[in-house]
Amino acid sequence: MRRTKAEAEETRNSIIAAAERVFFEKGVSNATLEDVAKAAGVTRGAIYWHFSNKTDLFLELYNSVSMPQEDMIAREIDESGSDVLCFIEKTTGDWLSEFAGDEHRQRIFTILLRCSYDDDLLPVLERQQEVDDRHVALLENAFAKARNEGYLNANWTPQSATKALWWMMGGLCSDWLLFGRRFDLVAEGKEGLKRLFGSFRQVPASIDMVAPADFQSIA
Repeated sequence: MRRTKAEAEETRNSIIAAAERVFFEKGVSNATLEDVAKAAGVTRGAIYWHFSNKTDLFLELYNSVSMPQEDMIAREIDESGSDVLCFIEKTTGDWLSEFAGDEHRQRIFTILLRCSYDDDLLPVLERQQEVDDRHVALLENAFAKARNEGYLNANWTPQSATKALWWMMGGLCSDWLLFGRRFDLVAEGKEGLKRLFGSFRQVPASIDMVAPADFQSIA
């Protein structure tokens, strides 16, 4: 009996959901398509109908994770008169809040962190690098705007600010995921962002600094 398009899509989605569970429990390298088929309640043939191999299935699973709205961020960067540092800090903090409440995204990121990228899974690593490069370029453009408009402290370049933020977010989420969620990701993460962005900000020239001699006269 010929299957309908809706039924085929339902089977495809059930395979992706099963792959997420199996890869999370066993790791991608140790899991087989037979494991995924059993978890999904389908045959291996059904998997091969939708996916050419395990790498293809893993890529589809990776693509199912929603990423930050790049178009929205790009529009904000182009918006004249906006404090782009405030926007980046808020957007990053909001992403932490969403991530902390999204178990699907947490499982995918945990799978990616645990994955051993051998030759078969190299396309997944390359796909991650493409996405990362795009986001890094977007952040560098944002920090460049902050510098050009006088918001970015001279101690930072757009490149160094981007790296500091990128490494902080990566380390924060990796530590939280891999070591038992032993701290409040949102509260401590936003506090860390507040301190980091405080160092990014240019100290207003209008602030009068107290000279050492003034301290002596006060004493």
